[in-house]
Amino acid sequence: MSTPSVFQSRYAVIATAIFCCFLWGSAYPAIKIGYGWLDMAADDTASQMLFAGVRFFGSGVILLLLATLMGKPVWRFSSRQWGQLALLGLMQTTLQYVFFYIGLAHTTGVKAAIMVSTGTFFSVLLSHFIYRNDKLSTGRSLGCLIGFAGVVLINLGERALDLDFSLLGEGFITIAALVLAVALIYGKRLSQTLDPMVMTAQQLSIGGLVLIGIGLGGGGAVTGLALASGSLLIYLMMLSAAAFALWSFLLKHNPVGQVVPFQFLIPIFGAGLSALFLGETILEWKNLAALISVCTGIWLVTRPANQSL
Repeated sequence: MSTPSVFQSRYAVIATAIFCCFLWGSAYPAIKIGYGWLDMAADDTASQMLFAGVRFFGSGVILLLLATLMGKPVWRFSSRQWGQLALLGLMQTTLQYVFFYIGLAHTTGVKAAIMVSTGTFFSVLLSHFIYRNDKLSTGRSLGCLIGFAGVVLINLGERALDLDFSLLGEGFITIAALVLAVALIYGKRLSQTLDPMVMTAQQLSIGGLVLIGIGLGGGGAVTGLALASGSLLIYLMMLSAAAFALWSFLLKHNPVGQVVPFQFLIPIFGAGLSALFLGETILEWKNLAALISVCTGIWLVTRPANQSL
């Protein structure tokens, strides 16, 4: 099968990558708005888990249907592969989003969008110790330092040496980023033998089901669904399915170095949209400085290795 021309066009690649980053960035204010519309208190963890589970299970089902229409085998796995998919789902969807959804309930969308980007730096650092051909370069080391400096900036308090940081908020967001970094490295290994789109669909479905079980088991409920809140939930399902599907096509038909650097746009969209729809502050000096630092760091660690500083 020939490579689809749409994924060979430079401008189409750029537009698609930007669109994916916009979708992922829009999740931050969408989730916070969903909490408000569904009257979920910050400490209603069970309902938050149920909300997350419904979202990701729905995303997984959408991707499975799409993969089936494309003629991909979505159920033919060995028992060992099913075990690997289950482990990936528990890490990348269940465990990550337990921390992420709780953390987002206890911090702002702007801070979460910036801090979750630490996952990129965690991935680079972990890869240095795991893969022989993926060592830290000068540019990557500098990118990690600049990126983590941005995380420190965003958590500065009003007085010098004070930190505006809580375990349930910023702490859980950081843990979610670390879990995602580990899961992505594991998923990268699995993608050598599994179709990335099908792998993503299955792990989302499995992880989402477990989140639903956690939410129901804890007495959680998603009540008061109306046209607006129901549409928002469907949007969250669709954005994950669309972004993952389009991103997997981009990575399949283009060099990784031409696609991955666009990830620096995710915190920009996440922080900008949170400021726009949630009325949060982004123009404060430390927020802007942190956003610039994190985005610069992401660009440095994801740029092709043959590009010099």
